[in-house]
Amino acid sequence: MPLPLAHRSPVLPSLPLLPAPPPPHPALTILSSAAGSHPHSRGLFSFASTTLILSLYNTGARGITVPNVVVGMAIFCGGLAQILAGMWEFATGNTFGATAFTSFGAFWASYATILIPGSGIAAAYAAAATEQEPSALGIYLITWMIVTFFFLIAALRKNITFVALFFLLMITFLLLAAAEFSGHVSVQKAGGVVGVITAFIAYYAGLSELLGPEDAFTLPLGTRIAKRYN
Repeated sequence: MPLPLAHRSPVLPSLPLLPAPPPPHPALTILSSAAGSHPHSRGLFSFASTTLILSLYNTGARGITVPNVVVGMAIFCGGLAQILAGMWEFATGNTFGATAFTSFGAFWASYATILIPGSGIAAAYAAAATEQEPSALGIYLITWMIVTFFFLIAALRKNITFVALFFLLMITFLLLAAAEFSGHVSVQKAGGVVGVITAFIAYYAGLSELLGPEDAFTLPLGTRIAKRYN
């Protein structure tokens, strides 16, 4: 006996099959894989290498007083490589690493611009009636000391290695700024020595991030100093 119309199941029209989504763009695949393969180590090694070279110049190593060889490192290694590492850190959701790497990548790029003759920055101060360049550089370095202090506060929730890194980097900026304001070469050399120590701490942190349980040994980064309380 057929069911009344009210009790019959409605016949649904068949839905067309949706086309398969296109494969991801190769560039996105590369970016995703790069983001998951230690971008912080790339950024730390780039920062450490550029910092080490300039800090050795600041100490007067081998009688070097003109630091312009560091320009290439500051543009491509300290600048571009760190900014790219920061972008990869954004992809992993690491706000601290992304902000730190892009900030200091921009610092190195801006510092290189100061040393490039074609930028006209040094020439503008040479044409000034009074000696203003040391004071301008001192203010520039003090500004980055303040930025580094903010990163030091955030690093308190990371580990002891990053606390030491940002603390010594802050002292480096302070000493170099004081050298510009005072004109004392000894203060500049002291800033260079602290900068060398900072660079090796950054190397240590970068290597620690590269080593994993499958390696013969690992390097500890230390425990965090401060904790967030809700």
